[in-house]
Amino acid sequence: MSESPARHLQARLDAGGVVMIDGATGTELERRGADMDDACWCGRATLSHGDILRGIHEDYIRLGCDLVTANTFASGRAMLEPAGLGERFEEINRRAVEIALEARDRAAAGRPVAVAGSMSHMVPIAAGADRRDPESVPEAARAGAMFAEMAGLLADAGVDLILMEMMSDPVLAVPAVRAAVATGLPVWVGFSTRPGEDGSLVSWHRPELPIAEAIPPIMAAGGSVAGIMHTETADMGGALAILEDAWAGPRMAYPESGYFEMPHWELGDLAPDEFAARCLGWIDDGVQVVGGCCGVGIEHVAALAEALQGRR
Repeated sequence: MSESPARHLQARLDAGGVVMIDGATGTELERRGADMDDACWCGRATLSHGDILRGIHEDYIRLGCDLVTANTFASGRAMLEPAGLGERFEEINRRAVEIALEARDRAAAGRPVAVAGSMSHMVPIAAGADRRDPESVPEAARAGAMFAEMAGLLADAGVDLILMEMMSDPVLAVPAVRAAVATGLPVWVGFSTRPGEDGSLVSWHRPELPIAEAIPPIMAAGGSVAGIMHTETADMGGALAILEDAWAGPRMAYPESGYFEMPHWELGDLAPDEFAARCLGWIDDGVQVVGGCCGVGIEHVAALAEALQGRR
């Protein structure tokens, strides 16, 4: 391969093309029989269900995805340590990247598929809720050190780019993005939002903060692509419009379907053909990167791949 997968994707974006990323990993793991952990959700599954994880990546690649994301969203220290897995932090994250790279070797058939390392500022979820436990949020200095360690490990393990997932709290997201940028790898930033009490879109983790106010300081920390993720399909249009006002670069969209009751994701009723149609609408509005998040699985991405024929 004469050109790195990340450079290939950037060249396509620069030319105005469309990039298809994968769908859910954590919820697809559970759907295929992997056990979810009460503290770190899908983080433990990398070690306990590696074959299932590899199969998920391979399935997405064979559908034509240009990027698959290693199962590292829930394997930061803030998630692993409460689960008693702090001493296995490096092992879990390196193995997650290794499995994704193995899947590419087995399924890409020479096609330039990028492997992204996922970073989030996820911390344990409060009991009986779908919001983070405020007692688990690390202090700024500790958070910065954890993000730097995670970003450096992902880069050393061989990812092509770093995908910042579910960014919504600038206090944690800014040092996280800076740590990713410091690796020298391309950084893509995904924001998460939901309706507040008055119906306006707010930060996923800080409902007192409008998402329109959260995006600018986070993107000022760096990143070459920005998008909306882990957001209900019905709210994506409004969120993407807010993002367009704040960001002039390439935009991505990967919605969720369903809801979370830790440690399980309850699948929603988003039909694959509806998902594909929504993605085409976002592309018509200028979005260049499309895929799915929690609850958006193989069938959805298969429908998207069919709908995108001739448009990539």
